Amino acid sequence: MTSRIVFEKVRVEGFRNIEALYFEPSPTINVIAGDNGQGKTSLLEALYFVATTKSFRTEKPREMIRERAEMLAVRARIVESGIAREQRVMLGPKVRGAQVDGKRPDTLSTYATRTPVVVFHPGDLTILTGGAAERRTLLDRVALFMDPASADHRLRYTRAARARRTVLEERGPAAAELTALEHLMALHGSELSRSRLVAAERLVAALGPLVDSMAAPGVVVTARFVPGGSLDVAELTAELRRRREQDLRQRTVGFGPQRDDFDVRLDGRSVRRHASQGQQRILTLALKGAELGCVRDARGAEPVLLLDDVSSELDPERTGAVFEFLHETKSQVFVTTTRPELFATPRLTGGERIDFRVFGGRLM
Repeated sequence: MTSRIVFEKVRVEGFRNIEALYFEPSPTINVIAGDNGQGKTSLLEALYFVATTKSFRTEKPREMIRERAEMLAVRARIVESGIAREQRVMLGPKVRGAQVDGKRPDTLSTYATRTPVVVFHPGDLTILTGGAAERRTLLDRVALFMDPASADHRLRYTRAARARRTVLEERGPAAAELTALEHLMALHGSELSRSRLVAAERLVAALGPLVDSMAAPGVVVTARFVPGGSLDVAELTAELRRRREQDLRQRTVGFGPQRDDFDVRLDGRSVRRHASQGQQRILTLALKGAELGCVRDARGAEPVLLLDDVSSELDPERTGAVFEFLHETKSQVFVTTTRPELFATPRLTGGERIDFRVFGGRLM
């Protein structure tokens, strides 16, 4: 039996255009309305940040700090199976840290899996239309919950690959240190790809039913993991050795997990080239639903679901399918929209939905 994870109280300070904000959300569905640029997405980003220590909008954390603010802080009281905990993250010129009930976690991976969240935002369309790096990130998020050691394998592979590149550039393809570095790359790289393969298989299994319910009738969506290297340590080691001179010339590693991909097709054709923007959006949302299911099964808890401008560019029928999905999910949901009147939830009873309005970084 899965548990429910609920944000019960949230305080945000110095986060983008939010100076100070406090709110107590509904444990079911929360609709956050407002015009563009008022802070709706920033509020979702703050929830994601306090749960994961990361942003879904930027790779540069300092961009989240409000202009002229000394630091940002997000604090949340989170309840799981009736037991409350406080999670807090802080970021400033001289401080960056995360705490659970006032204590630092052993690792950031441990912290990130404590309160699982799944987010859908307009930038997520690049999962299907952009480069493979976006899809690898999706696989890594799922793999983190299924196999927490995958994050360590990724880190160790990356460190060994950087060291190998330095040795190649400074001492050449015959340097003795390369043998040990390539063995480390193969050891951790093969395990990383293996964890991504399992994550991809779970995503594919969860994706089918969601596509059937959300997409147009008769649409066939297929997906598969495409390794960029090998899951066999010996084969990966040998190929890295063979490619030394080529990798030196190209200043990159041409074989290995950094080239893994997750290939998603619509009716046998490339989603990026042949799907409409509406189809891309609904398929991305279905993929996010699959991610939620995989994380739920691995973690044994319902992830919190963050949906940024989810109904944009969907026709009424597809929007209705999304609403049905939200009604059936047991997750706490946060939805942003510029037109709350279009976000109809007639099947919810009183108190299950709370509407908030954001203006100038403040809740009205």
